[in-house]
Amino acid sequence: MCPASSDPSGSAPRAYPDPRSRTVAALLTVLVAFGPMSTDLYLPSLPAMVEAFDTSVSRAQLTLSVFMAGLALGMLIHGPLSDRYGRRPVLIGGVALYVVASVACVLAPTVEALIAARFVQALGACAGPVIGRAVVRDVYDRGEAARMLSLMASAMALAPAVAPILGGALFSLFGWRANFGVLVVFGVVALTGTWWLLAETNRHRDPMATRPGRLAGTFAHLLRHRAFVGYTLTVSFGFAGLFGFISGSSFVIIDVLGVAPELFGFAFMAVVIGYILGAASGGRLSGRVDLDRLIGAGVILATLSGGVAAALAWAGIQSVAALVPLVSIYFFATAWIIPLGTAGALSPFPRIAGAVSSLLGFIQMAIGATAGVLVGVLHDGTTRTLTTLLFLMGVCGLVAFLALVWRRPPAESPGGPPATDAPNA
Repeated sequence: MCPASSDPSGSAPRAYPDPRSRTVAALLTVLVAFGPMSTDLYLPSLPAMVEAFDTSVSRAQLTLSVFMAGLALGMLIHGPLSDRYGRRPVLIGGVALYVVASVACVLAPTVEALIAARFVQALGACAGPVIGRAVVRDVYDRGEAARMLSLMASAMALAPAVAPILGGALFSLFGWRANFGVLVVFGVVALTGTWWLLAETNRHRDPMATRPGRLAGTFAHLLRHRAFVGYTLTVSFGFAGLFGFISGSSFVIIDVLGVAPELFGFAFMAVVIGYILGAASGGRLSGRVDLDRLIGAGVILATLSGGVAAALAWAGIQSVAALVPLVSIYFFATAWIIPLGTAGALSPFPRIAGAVSSLLGFIQMAIGATAGVLVGVLHDGTTRTLTTLLFLMGVCGLVAFLALVWRRPPAESPGGPPATDAPNA
């Protein structure tokens, strides 16, 4: 039986699809894809935007890094709001803000205006992944959530696979502004789907969830939870390597390696195929193999592939063949790390899933944005900066996993007593 919910306009309750249905799973995938769609679509245009606005590479990359910073800040807001008011109204408001800001991006007259519009766009965009993850936690248990997040990640990876190709074609035909026009359409589609398909899934709404004292106590409780911190840092460093590549890929592949902008998307697709394969295999294995073993294998593989790529770069070997296959392996590894680690971080906290998703997302995006800034500021016209960052993020993820997840006390293990939600203080 489909759940019923009262329409906000005051009309009679109407039926929504089952939250566990494929229709809602497809919608959640779209919502989680706000990030990659908003970053990857216009990557082929970045070098041209430097010329169009008569600005620097690092300033053009701020349109990416500021977006990530906006995601990080917004994530601290949307999760607690959804714990208090419900997932559905907060999500609708966030996506509506995204649409308005995307229109501002299309019309931006200067790079400063574009950077500002991207920040506001991110504040709306983050509602998608934050609340999408919270909905998964509302509906599924730990094992099912891991499998669902992996399957969503596999489907979601189509966005970064297709987006740069589409973005390159749009740029060649209509210029860089057309890419943001597509984001307007994407936002409208997501808003329409949310309005018609997503029922309210938060059955533990807390009227005090957004009070400063409660919120500070909730976040402090999470930051004292060893497993939460371990999973979150492992996920965040994996994401930072991934985002570092996304941030610097167009400059490295187009400017350093000489790939034409309209062909950039195909090189990027080869990398994303690694993520698709990793997410698909992670989803299949998550029901058969212990999640921590899969995550551990992922951080080891990411460290090794990043290390080999960096060694080749510092040896002066710079080519598409020396970069793309190894980054594809790195992306394969992060497709095990990110969704499975996210499920591990969320699982002990069913009553504060929004706040957990917020804090996890904030830390993830803050570290990712820092990686993006470093790639731009330290870019030296070679592949060395990018590949070294991949290696270092792999090492940091491996250390966090071994120190905080693999060696955590039995009471915080998946097989031990369930961890409690935040205290009521």
